[in-house]
Amino acid sequence: MLLYDELRALARQELAGERPAHTLQPTALVHEAYLRLVGKDGAAFESRAHFFGAAATAIRRVLVDHARRRARAKRGGGVAQLSLEELNPLQPISDAELLGLDEVLARLSVLDPIKAQIVELRFFAGMTVEELARALELSESTVRRHWRVARAWLRGELARGT
Repeated sequence: MLLYDELRALARQELAGERPAHTLQPTALVHEAYLRLVGKDGAAFESRAHFFGAAATAIRRVLVDHARRRARAKRGGGVAQLSLEELNPLQPISDAELLGLDEVLARLSVLDPIKAQIVELRFFAGMTVEELARALELSESTVRRHWRVARAWLRGELARGT
């Protein structure tokens, strides 16, 4: 029950950063993410950090899938360009911006999975540098360095309009 409450809090936090009048509710987001986490055969997690990292990824996927469905339903589903300055985990983000972020995060995860995980956990789980350091078993300075490099890479990708 404690994990469920924490997942709901995470979902509420994430939805607070979405556009107003979002059609997903925290409970629905948690249930969909949980189903993706455990799948048909269940899942084993090595630690609490591993579980919440997987939960952040599942929440991201649910939100991105939801945004894609909405984009297809409107105007043929074009993805808008956004700047890194607009990417603030505490500010609302549009469906198109979420799709753009997902696209560049997918590319970053191929190039550097740790940096992609740091970006994902900052945006979709709202983790601080200190929390990331504990969860990923890295020093805070290493997390800050990865975060700076990832932001610079994202800035370049987003400036190209990809």
